[in-house]
Amino acid sequence: MNPHAKLILITSLILGTTITISSNHWMLAWTGLEINTMAIIPLICKPHHPRAIEATIKYFLTQSTASALILFSSMTNAWSSGQWDITQLSHPTSSLLLTMAISIKLGLVPFHFWFPEVLQGSSLTTALLLSTLMKLPPITLLLLTSQSLNPTSLTLLAIFSTLVGGWMGLNQTQTRKILAFSSISHLGWMIIIILYNPKLTILAFTLYVTMTTTVFLSLNQTKILKLSTMLISWTKAPMLNTTLMLTLLSLAGLPPLTGFMPKWLILQELAKQEMIPAATIISLLSLLGLFFYLRLAYHSTITLPPNSSNHMKLWLINKAPNTSTAILTTLSTSLLPLSPLMIPMF
Repeated sequence: MNPHAKLILITSLILGTTITISSNHWMLAWTGLEINTMAIIPLICKPHHPRAIEATIKYFLTQSTASALILFSSMTNAWSSGQWDITQLSHPTSSLLLTMAISIKLGLVPFHFWFPEVLQGSSLTTALLLSTLMKLPPITLLLLTSQSLNPTSLTLLAIFSTLVGGWMGLNQTQTRKILAFSSISHLGWMIIIILYNPKLTILAFTLYVTMTTTVFLSLNQTKILKLSTMLISWTKAPMLNTTLMLTLLSLAGLPPLTGFMPKWLILQELAKQEMIPAATIISLLSLLGLFFYLRLAYHSTITLPPNSSNHMKLWLINKAPNTSTAILTTLSTSLLPLSPLMIPMF
């Protein structure tokens, strides 16, 4: 892609995200979402492969449907209350429509079907943008309107997202699809607490973005797209694979790594809100995700494939993690000791 075109698209992505997260008016927020959608579409279809074109069409159709629902929801609310302010969402039909629209935008269950397919048809860099930056505007809208939404529907969306994200990731062999279901599962953890402690949602989202970015950058350096390639990637960059294993275990939420902190604080807050059944269910469902994270970690550091492989062994090259990957890996694995400083903030 032309560097100037790429610069314009990346600038448009940042501009659209900034407009949405800083606006109080529904039309401005909707405009920012549309700029985001229009800017990411050329990046998805850049490889000119049939799968990339298919992913682009799926992404466009789902996002346009979600945008239409957001516009319809805001207009219905403005018609009944005379308010275009995002925080003044008082009409029940508007609240329901907005919940559906944000669920489609984020890829929450049962509106998740597009997300793994779009990630599978995208390059690793574009998949990283779809999994991190493109989640920020919908999460912001959800934070601003969470007090007007139905708590029961949000809890059900969160539990089913954690269930499906863990269950569907078990039999996947493509790394991008595994990370897509990982994203769905993590979004469940963010959504379940958003009504009771929005700061925890921000913390969970920030750490999720940090860990996911680290994983995508590591996979992009070694060009790993499926598990069979990961089996023999240790010969290419052993140090990078070791740090990748630690980051995957952190994504799984294992102590003493960074990923344990948001899950621990979320379960603690749910217990304070007397939501013990929800906390128990979501913690048990996270074991499903733990299985495929452990499988990924095992594949990334295994020294001998368990059976004959069709892939040639790769020569060891001097490819240590670059500076950004090294910094992100450190943040993704070693922030748990700082949690006593963060607990008073929540």
